[in-house]
Amino acid sequence: MKFFKEFKEFAVKGNMMDMAVGIIIGASFNKVIDVLVKKIFMPPLSLMTDGLNYQDKRYILREAVTNKNGEVTTQEVAIYYGELFEAFLDFLIVGLTVFLVVKAMNRLRAKSHDTKDKTVTTPKDIELLSKLSDLMEEQNKLLKSKADINSK
Repeated sequence: MKFFKEFKEFAVKGNMMDMAVGIIIGASFNKVIDVLVKKIFMPPLSLMTDGLNYQDKRYILREAVTNKNGEVTTQEVAIYYGELFEAFLDFLIVGLTVFLVVKAMNRLRAKSHDTKDKTVTTPKDIELLSKLSDLMEEQNKLLKSKADINSK
């Protein structure tokens, strides 16, 4: 029973749920990027290169051997550099997309933490810390002016 109780606590914790949501969104994001690369970017790139299909590009190390009946007796050995190119393009697109999303999120976060910007609601904890900081600066100025008066 203790095992099930521990598992329940683990499964219900926010971190596990956040991770599950992240994995699901990541899988969906991967599908979007896959379509973006294969159906949006690669056709124009292939058109610019005169109908070249990058997935078929390979460097053959050993040709396939067939017998008189046309059956393959020895498989072809090849380096598929075209697939590497597509994977690299996927990586660049994913990296650029993630960079743009994180950059936008950081901009929104910075905007929400700016207490002087009234277009975005500042979180209460940031607002309180800002007020506390302003009060401390004001108090320091008062103490400094009193010290200057007393020293004269």
